[in-house]
Amino acid sequence: MKRIALFLIVSILSFSGHEIMAGCDSINLHFHERIPYVHEIENGVEGFTATPATAAFQKADIPFQWKKTPSKRQMLIIKNNKGCDCAVGWFKNPEREKFAKYTLPIYQDRPQIALTRADNEKLRSGMTVDSLFSDPNLILGVKNGYSYGIYLDMKIVQHKPAVEKTTCENINMLKLIHVRRWDYFFIAPEEADWLIESSGLSKKDFKYIEFKDIPEGEKRYIMCSQKVGDEIIERLNKAITEEDFLKSKK
Repeated sequence: MKRIALFLIVSILSFSGHEIMAGCDSINLHFHERIPYVHEIENGVEGFTATPATAAFQKADIPFQWKKTPSKRQMLIIKNNKGCDCAVGWFKNPEREKFAKYTLPIYQDRPQIALTRADNEKLRSGMTVDSLFSDPNLILGVKNGYSYGIYLDMKIVQHKPAVEKTTCENINMLKLIHVRRWDYFFIAPEEADWLIESSGLSKKDFKYIEFKDIPEGEKRYIMCSQKVGDEIIERLNKAITEEDFLKSKK
């Protein structure tokens, strides 16, 4: 009996670290290049959402590997639920919560702005989102399948502004603004400066529109497939809470 009891104690104690992964030997942590949130460096990935995500997995002792994956493909992978997959820096909304699991937030954006041409006099800082969306002559560019946060998503449904959808990344969306195909699109201010700089276009050709009725920026999370066990999510949450990873850039 003593030997059996000793064996059980040793077995329980050995169930630590990555040995309690419940069918997941390792997590595929998907990202796409999006400075300043995520970008590749020589020895890995870093950024406003990548760095706290790395720290959370390491602190929780959960094996993972970064996988560079287009944003639309990431959503399909999580939704198809065929493997132990997570994606970093995504917003949470009711539709996604039907098929995905979320950790605690790892970052919070500053209030979103609209990006438009500097000579577009129909958009001006201090206006409201309601008044902007009520103008049927202004074309809003959106990325297909993306959420712009609960507030803007609901306002789009409410007002039904003129919308053109695309699957291209933000840098090409910016160029559509520049050639006047679209009037504006929404973006976090953290990202806007880098986007214009990396596009090769002049910053003086654009202006940032701030809204008096827009709320604080959306929180960003690690989003996982259903195959990722609840105990893994709990361990990540414990790591996020302990290290206070939710630190917004002011």
